[in-house]
Amino acid sequence: MAQFDPRRQPVRLAPHLLTTCAAVGIALLAGRGYEQVKAEEVPVLTAEQIESLEAQAYAAAAAPAGMTAPEAIPVQIRRGETFEQAVRRTGVGADEARAVADTVASAFDLKDLRAGLRFETAVSKPRGGLGDARLIGLTMRTGPASQLTVSRSFDGALRLRSLDEKVTEETVVANDKVQRSLSASARELGATSAVVRRASQLFAHKFDMQRDVRASDEFTLVFDRTVTESGRTVETGELLYAELKGHAFYRFQPAGSKTAQYFDATGKNTRTAMMRTPLQNFRRVSSNFGVRTHPISGYRKMHQGMDFAASTGTPVVAPADGVVVEARRWGGYGNWLRIRHANGLESGYGHLSRFASGMRAGQRVTQGQVVAYVGSTGASTGPHLHYEIWRNGQRINPAGIKTQEGTVLAGADLAAFRAEKARIDRVIAAGGQRRPAAVQQAATGLRPTEG
Repeated sequence: MAQFDPRRQPVRLAPHLLTTCAAVGIALLAGRGYEQVKAEEVPVLTAEQIESLEAQAYAAAAAPAGMTAPEAIPVQIRRGETFEQAVRRTGVGADEARAVADTVASAFDLKDLRAGLRFETAVSKPRGGLGDARLIGLTMRTGPASQLTVSRSFDGALRLRSLDEKVTEETVVANDKVQRSLSASARELGATSAVVRRASQLFAHKFDMQRDVRASDEFTLVFDRTVTESGRTVETGELLYAELKGHAFYRFQPAGSKTAQYFDATGKNTRTAMMRTPLQNFRRVSSNFGVRTHPISGYRKMHQGMDFAASTGTPVVAPADGVVVEARRWGGYGNWLRIRHANGLESGYGHLSRFASGMRAGQRVTQGQVVAYVGSTGASTGPHLHYEIWRNGQRINPAGIKTQEGTVLAGADLAAFRAEKARIDRVIAAGGQRRPAAVQQAATGLRPTEG
């Protein structure tokens, strides 16, 4: 595990301030104690010298005699647990945990902390393994772009520091080639899971995300986000553009429409009657529609659906708008969900680990909405989704279903779309945009924050 260093904070120091801090560090390391340093006495140091001095200063505070080097220990507050109790789980003694809690409480009301909040600690432990650990540093995010840090100074005292970062609204152009997966590659470029999920839903109208997407396929995602100086995403905005395997989609809201939709370069709506698969993330098609040897009974019989091998808990989405007909336990199918769609179509899902909240008979669902999660309930040899399609009461091959093309914009809507498309194209050509933003910091009611 990489060692955690509480000195590393997402702030940018002015060069003169950094040099002055380094000069103070020299004095302390030399054993002179602190004294006022005049500007003309401040030595000119290189970045390497400053980094070396910081490392020495940190080591002096972080490596007390008989203790190990600091170890990074992430902590998550449990239900019913106090902040002090959470700190105790790092191995520090009761008195030290109380001192840390008192230090933090001088700036924030710890009664407002919620279960699930995470913070990072750096702890040194006795070399012999006996006795209490010693807290060297602690960092906790307290708002979208703010955090507090507790660190141990040269004299052994705990010091509290609160840091607020500047935030910027930006339009990101993420362009690269798919490596392990579209999701992993896009996230490396700053896309959040919500952005990737939306893009995957769009592409699912045109091709199978698991079987048709290959390593080295080029993709482009354009999305808005609010980001801190250190690169942390505070808030994700809209996905404006998505392109993969020659299919490009632009976000646009037609006049009179309650929601924005996605269109190709000609103004044709990307939304089709039925998505090709109800999963955007699965390992493989483990069994196709047709006669097969049943994996449990060993008999040859008709397999009236498709099986998708996927991890337990993988979200299952509705391939089209519809109404839930049933969500129940059903024999060998285990947890079973059936949805009625337009034009005589129905879809069924078996072996689910659980249903999404609110899934019951009569519940309306929309295309792309998460309706359940992959599992291995019923007669199943491992986690997978059994997927069926009916047309007018007869089971058909889900892989062979024909999808209806989307509508095409016209008139004033088409003209407005072309203007928006031109704007997005300019952003792509420029490589993105940055704009100042204001994010309200949360000083109380501290709750878990994403990543």
